[in-house]
Amino acid sequence: MKKILLLLADGFEAVEASVFTDVLGWNKWEGDGSTEVVTVGLRDKLTCTWNFNVVPEKTILDIQLDEFDALAIPGGFEEAGFYDDAFSESFSNVIRHFDARQKPIASICVASLALGKSGILTNRKATTYAHPTSIRKEQLKNFGVNVQNERIVQDGHIITSSNPGTAFDVAFLLLEMLTTKENTHHVKDLMGFA
Repeated sequence: MKKILLLLADGFEAVEASVFTDVLGWNKWEGDGSTEVVTVGLRDKLTCTWNFNVVPEKTILDIQLDEFDALAIPGGFEEAGFYDDAFSESFSNVIRHFDARQKPIASICVASLALGKSGILTNRKATTYAHPTSIRKEQLKNFGVNVQNERIVQDGHIITSSNPGTAFDVAFLLLEMLTTKENTHHVKDLMGFA
C-alpha cells in the first residue's frame, strides 16, 4: 500500500484537496488498490476558503513522515489565511523531508509557493497561479525558481500547476507516478475522463 500525505493548510481550497481524495480513493477501490490518502493539518480543525470546516484525520504531531510514499498539497487563498500555515517552518519541514528522499510531491496552484518558501524549488522548474492579474509568478521567481509558462510543470519528483483547473490532471499525474500509465488510464476511464 502506498500512503499519500495530503497536507492541508488553513485556508486551503476544498476542491483542490478533493481531487486527491477522489482520484486516489477511486484507485483504492476500483483501480489497483494500492493507494491510501491520509489528511493531515497543523491543527485538529481547519477552515477552508469560504468557511467550509474540515477535521483532518491527523495532525503533523501524530504521524511519522517515513511511513508515507508521497506528498500532496492543495493551494488556498491569502484572504483565508493560507500562507500562515503554508509558510510556517512546520509545513516547510514536511516538504523538505519528502524532497530529501526524492518522494513524489504534487502541488496545485499557489501550493507551489509553499514549496518555494521551503527552499526545495531553488534552480528548479515550476509554475504557480498564472492569471495575468496575479503577483504569484513573481513571488515564486523570488524564491529562486525557474518559472515556466505551462499549465503543469513536472521537474523530477515534483509537480506544480498554474490554477485550480489543473487539479484533476495533477492528481492523475501523481497516480501515474505511484502506479502505472495503464492503471491511471483505467481509473480515468471509470471516472469518465478517458
